[in-house]
Amino acid sequence: MRLKILGCGGGIGGGWQTTAMLLDEDILIDAGTGVGSLSLDELIKIDHIFVTHAHMDHVAFIPFLVDTVGFLRDKPVVVHALRETLNTLQEHLFNWQLWPDFTKIPNGDRPYMRYEAIRLAQTVDLDDRKITPLPANHTVPAVGFHLDSGRASLVFSGDTTTNDALWVEINKISNLKYLIIESAFCDQRKDIAIRSKHFYPSLLATELEKLKRTAELYITHLKPSEAEKIMAEINQSLGKFRPQRLENQQVFEF
Repeated sequence: MRLKILGCGGGIGGGWQTTAMLLDEDILIDAGTGVGSLSLDELIKIDHIFVTHAHMDHVAFIPFLVDTVGFLRDKPVVVHALRETLNTLQEHLFNWQLWPDFTKIPNGDRPYMRYEAIRLAQTVDLDDRKITPLPANHTVPAVGFHLDSGRASLVFSGDTTTNDALWVEINKISNLKYLIIESAFCDQRKDIAIRSKHFYPSLLATELEKLKRTAELYITHLKPSEAEKIMAEINQSLGKFRPQRLENQQVFEF
């Protein structure tokens, strides 16, 4: 498996893009503004989009992607997400008001896009690439993802805050190599983090004490205006884990 980071910011501006990751050539993990860095040829190859949750910074480019390549493909793009997330996309985004319903275009028999509901702990196997939804604790129904090539695994937390159920599942992964986890705010703004159910450095440090596996740790979803401050606090609080800042265009092979 090869995972390329297209966007990993908690906002935009100055080169920052919101969450999107390209798995091999045909799978997106979230579809934030980072998708806009792909070429037309790369967009055409995307067959599947796995969505952590329905917030705009994670789904904003699904409409543009499908609108751009739908008529160039011979099969629909499949959007995989929790049933609650799919319902939100249907009702509030692909609703003929904000955007056309591409599950009905050009017709219901041959649509440009279709939905596939996922469930926690239920693995989707795509050509021996195993993708398993993990528990997340956010303001809307949400998941993280466990990506398993058979040789090694990568876990992406998605947007979340303290969550015992997540660590129970992560600690079962014997071939864990990489852990990508969020910390959206600095400690000074922990009141906002708590209300919006995001991590901040001191809380993340406490939470990582629940990790019983060894893994390379990468921090995502930093607010662009305070990224350096957040990472300084991360390094102070989590130094023993050797945390690294996730970067656009970074590639993980596992």
